Order: sequence, then structure tokens, then C-alpha cells
Amino acid sequence: MRVLITGGAGFIGSHLTEILLQNNHSVICLDNLSTGSKENIKHLLDNPLLRFVEGDIFNATVVEDLVKKVDAVVHLAAAVGVKLIVKDPVSTIETNIYGTQTILSAASKHNTKVLIASSSEVYGKLEKIPLSEEDDMLFGPTIHPRWCYACSKAVDEFLALAHHKRTGLPVVIMRFFNIVGPRQTGRYGMVVPRFVEQALTNRPITVYSDGSQIRCFLYVREAVDAVMRLLSEQKAVGEVINIGHPEPVTILQLAQTVKRLVNPNAQITFIPYEQVYGKGFEDIKKRVPSVEKAARLIGFAPKVGIEEIIKITADWMKKRIAPPQL
Repeated sequence: MRVLITGGAGFIGSHLTEILLQNNHSVICLDNLSTGSKENIKHLLDNPLLRFVEGDIFNATVVEDLVKKVDAVVHLAAAVGVKLIVKDPVSTIETNIYGTQTILSAASKHNTKVLIASSSEVYGKLEKIPLSEEDDMLFGPTIHPRWCYACSKAVDEFLALAHHKRTGLPVVIMRFFNIVGPRQTGRYGMVVPRFVEQALTNRPITVYSDGSQIRCFLYVREAVDAVMRLLSEQKAVGEVINIGHPEPVTILQLAQTVKRLVNPNAQITFIPYEQVYGKGFEDIKKRVPSVEKAARLIGFAPKVGIEEIIKITADWMKKRIAPPQL
């Protein structure tokens, strides 16, 4: 199979590129390196089955030239992280909506299968547990830029499904829930790498608000395994599918687990949301996926728990940061 991965030098994209190459598929990796890094795929660049293209998903000419050369597109390129979204909502909206439309338009011309990476953010403030694919969305007011990512990802889903309905374009929507593991950076607010790095460098583990927020974390290799299965599963076409781990943990429990496993001497401190993201920021209280649909369609059954994820992430990160000053 020939696969185009947008955002292929990013966190999830680099792992997917690696697995596809290991299975003798050819890969075109398109990335503008704004949040991805060539460092993530440098060990793959000599592989004759890989072609790296430094470019932008807004460039319709480049995108169409690449799309017509492949059998499938995995569209991962997007604005990432709450910090970046709050800081630059214009780029968030444009990247997510215009970039996705460019991909879908090119794919429609060649009837190329497209897997669209969406997000659990589309559920908004809905506190139902667990969240299933047919549940409603509940967003906050437009005066708070925090919701622009959720809304733009929802538009991505509407666009993809509209293309599928109008022309039969084979599309699959993957709603990712907190994918974590090696190569993920805490630079844009991702909580697991941020906590692990803080513990490794003997800094306080900073919990936003009171830490009662409920999240679930899926190991990146299990997310990539789900993507690989969806690439070849015809029954997934035209569907929206949650991809996440169903085991919930509070953010305070996460911080305590990182402290126990990575650095028992680390302190845990609490910071108001307003101090980090500005006035009016509102976080999601609960986000737990139902994965029944993924289990039924592709046999999805994640097994890697949060403690193992933390250990794997810490082992990877230890090789890339200075030793803690104890």
C-alpha cells in the first residue's frame, strides 16, 4: 500500500510512518515542521520506501500531486495543544478547516481513501460517561477561543462525511482521546510529557485547578495499531470511531503516579487555570470514551495502562534531557 501521511513528522505521524515502513508499505510524509520535527523520523530517512516532503497542507498543487500517487491518506496535520490553540485561534481554525478541505478536495478527484484525525474535543463540555460516537456536542460561547479547536474539528468531520455522502469518497473519522508516549512534547500543554519532564528535572509537578478533571490515556503504539487496521477495514468507511483507552484517571492521580514512578522527591503544586490560559478559560471535567464501536469493527482492545505508559515515556525522555539536580 502507498500511504500519504500529513503531519508525518509529528508525534503520532512518526510512529505511524515507522510501523507502515516495517510492514513494507511505501510512505510519503508531508510536514511543514511547525510542530513536528525531522528528528522524529531521522532514523527512517534512509529507507527507500519513505519520501519526506517539507510542505504545507494549504498548498493545493502539492497536495494533489501527492494524493494522486497514493492509495490512502492519513490526515494528521492539525493545530495541537491547548496552549497553542488559546494563543493563536486564527491559525487553529485555518489549519484545521482549510487544510482538511484541501486534502478532501484532492482525494475526491482521485477517489482516494482518507482517514481524518479528529479529537475527543468535539464532545465539548458533555459530561456523560462514557462518550459514544452518536452523543451530542456541547460547546461554550464563541467569546472564549478555547472552543475554536473543538468547533473546527467538528467542521472537519462534517466536511469529510459530506464528501462521503455526495461522491462516495471513502472516509473514516478517528476521534482520538489523549494519545501519549515517546516523542510527544509538553511544549503545547500535553499533560503526561509535561508531568514526566517536571519530575525528571526535579521541578514541581504543576496540576491545573484542583486536579479533579477525568481523562483517559492511550499508548501511541496502540493508537497506531488502530489506524493500521482502519486503513484496510471497509466496514469503517463513512463511520466516526472513538480511539482511546476506556480506563479513567484524575489529573491529580496522574500527578501522584508520575511522582511515585519517576521521582518520589518531586513536589505537586496547584495552579489556577486563569494563571496559565487567561481569564475565562473553561476546561472539560470528564472525558472517557466508549470503544465498543472500535472493538466491534477492528477488534480494538487497548492493553497498555497508564503506569506502563509513564515508565516508557520517562525512559525515552531520560535520554533527551539533562539529569535532575538533586
